[in-house]
Amino acid sequence: MKPRQKRMVLILLALVGVGLAATLATVALRSNLSYYYSPIQIASGEAPKDQVIRVGGLVKEGSMKREPGDLTLEFVVTDNKAETTVRYAGILPDLFKEGTGMVGKGKMGQDGIFYAEEVLAKHDEDYLPPEVQDSLETAHEEGIKEMANGQQKL
Repeated sequence: MKPRQKRMVLILLALVGVGLAATLATVALRSNLSYYYSPIQIASGEAPKDQVIRVGGLVKEGSMKREPGDLTLEFVVTDNKAETTVRYAGILPDLFKEGTGMVGKGKMGQDGIFYAEEVLAKHDEDYLPPEVQDSLETAHEEGIKEMANGQQKL
């Protein structure tokens, strides 16, 4: 083989290696993505049932039910427009309580319950995760519009 042919083979092998590495990195990143859905999006059927997603909102007052002798907890998350039931088996963050913001990571079950693998709670009284804040503001604005339309019809 001539030196020129050796260089071409080496360059071709390097390009194939870079392409393979890029493909593997893309596949790995794609499998770790988890998109955020609000309770209203889940109620409208936008959330996929076969992949890991994030769900967030406020924990509804009076909705927490713990199974006796078990770490499994069931509660309702709301964005003040719709509600989603969440089931989580594990130790909750210290700041997790009713009326506070939370984001859970897990999968939607065929029964309409969100099975969380991880639950995060807000860290102080003024903070809500950006996705939760956006969905609550959107639900609030839609509620105001509906009230205004309802009052105009009267």
